[in-house]
Amino acid sequence: MNKYRGIFDTHAHYTDAAFDADRMQLLSDFPAQGVSHVMLCGCTPADSAASLALAQQFPHVYCAVGVHPENVDGLPADWLAQIRDLAASHPDKVRAVGEIGLDYHYEGYDAAFQKQVFTAQLELAKELELPAIIHIRDAMGDAMEILQKYRPKGVIHCFSGSKETAKEAVKLGLHLGFGGTLTYKNARRAVETVEMLPLEYMLLETDCPYLAPVPHRGKRNDSRMIAYAAERAAELRGMEPQEIIDICRENALRLFHIETMHPRS
Repeated sequence: MNKYRGIFDTHAHYTDAAFDADRMQLLSDFPAQGVSHVMLCGCTPADSAASLALAQQFPHVYCAVGVHPENVDGLPADWLAQIRDLAASHPDKVRAVGEIGLDYHYEGYDAAFQKQVFTAQLELAKELELPAIIHIRDAMGDAMEILQKYRPKGVIHCFSGSKETAKEAVKLGLHLGFGGTLTYKNARRAVETVEMLPLEYMLLETDCPYLAPVPHRGKRNDSRMIAYAAERAAELRGMEPQEIIDICRENALRLFHIETMHPRS
């Protein structure tokens, strides 16, 4: 898993309990194992604060702050102020607003309130001049309508839409993130998108601890496993995996306005 260098994992959840046993060791070891940058994504105000606290302990770790659409129930009245304050408190580490978006997958969702929370955070991203890390599941139509209205900079993570939707996203200037799901047998849409996507709009991610790639599907994912997605993307594009990793890293550095002040592995 460490034969490549300069991997930028643009979507990770190292605050998750799945990493309680070895979180600090794992993050500390990454630069020597080919992972040069990690972007943590917040799911609630508290998780965003925990992500920021973790990012502050490692020079190669950054974070996004936000409220995930599955976590909109029971938000405190001042949730948006909490997210804004976190972003403003450490602009060197908070490089995006996320993970935000729409998720209609589970029964009982409140579409109207999800849209309200999503749009409030898109407005915050614009106010703070930060990109957005966007989650869309079973809600592509509504989400694209909102994105066409607000036109944020950012990335649709774990992209699973059609080629046509991918083209619309690129027209808006949005990046698309790909990870372990690209290696799955049922990943037809993601495969078709990677085959045609202009490379300057592609990012690599894990969504760890979730969505581990084949041959580790069902196990805990971590940033080193991006190698499998890079190899699959390279196969689809007729390129070398390291080329894909390098292009996607440079795309992420530009999107998140990160200066490469520390040496890459």
